Amino acid sequence: MSMLIAALLFIALLAVATAHFLWSLGSTWPIRNEKLLAQTVVGFRDIERMPPRLASLAVAIATLAAGIIALSLADHDSGGFILSLLGLLLAAIFLARGAIGYTAWWAGKTPEPNFRLNDSRVYSPLCLMLGLGFIALVILRLI
Repeated sequence: MSMLIAALLFIALLAVATAHFLWSLGSTWPIRNEKLLAQTVVGFRDIERMPPRLASLAVAIATLAAGIIALSLADHDSGGFILSLLGLLLAAIFLARGAIGYTAWWAGKTPEPNFRLNDSRVYSPLCLMLGLGFIALVILRLI
């Protein structure tokens, strides 16, 4: 069961990492222009451009690392207590991001309509599912 959960987490995180990596290279995939991409994936008021490419690269690397950690958590003999703590930290980060997406404060910070729609239907639920997946992996390591 652990390997299935880890594989699903890895696939989702690899997809996110790939998109951020492409954006770090200057691509606007899967959107036709940079302004619309920024409005769709960043969502801040009056945003015109994507954040610096180095930021997208950092997110790509961090997301890929989270996916690798998910796979590592599925191996009960690897990493010991420190890896389990890292899994709980990642769970907390993803759960916090998922939950914040449903707050009025976040909606005020990210009012772009394309982002609002995607955040409520994709970004926040995905983060919540990733967080729950990391919790499940840590619990399965302990039993």
